[in-house]
Amino acid sequence: MTADRPTTGAPSRNPEPPLTLYLVKRLELVVRALLDDALRPLGVTTLQYTALSVLQRRGGLSSAQLARRSFLRPQTMHEMVLTLERRGLISRERDPRNRRVLLANLTDEGEALLARCEPLVLELEERLLSQLGPSERRVFRDSLERGISVLGALAHGGGTESRD
Repeated sequence: MTADRPTTGAPSRNPEPPLTLYLVKRLELVVRALLDDALRPLGVTTLQYTALSVLQRRGGLSSAQLARRSFLRPQTMHEMVLTLERRGLISRERDPRNRRVLLANLTDEGEALLARCEPLVLELEERLLSQLGPSERRVFRDSLERGISVLGALAHGGGTESRD
């Protein structure tokens, strides 16, 4: 993804602003790097934190469901689920409706780890939003959620994606 839109002719003194997609990707990369740094002392990556927090909000998910909600490939999530299970952060049990499916839930140890992560994550979120007033924060968050909803539906075959 390039930072600027393509231009024609001579270089412009007023270049086009970067694409919104580029800005969102840059924000994601900065957030991920800062979260990785903040969470590393607790022995958890940003991707693991994301999966654990999804399970906290909505337990009883299969690896495939967790992958979709965490925006990861199923194979990547499968490996992560095995790691989290070995660490005792999640447990899995058979789905009573489909015995071939294992549903993941947080363990007490997983809940405790998330409780230790929470202040670090909230501090970073506060830093991100520190230059915005209350109404700007609501608009920013609503705009992000709408963008996720539209592109999430596109990424998942055109269906609608529920908000977690």
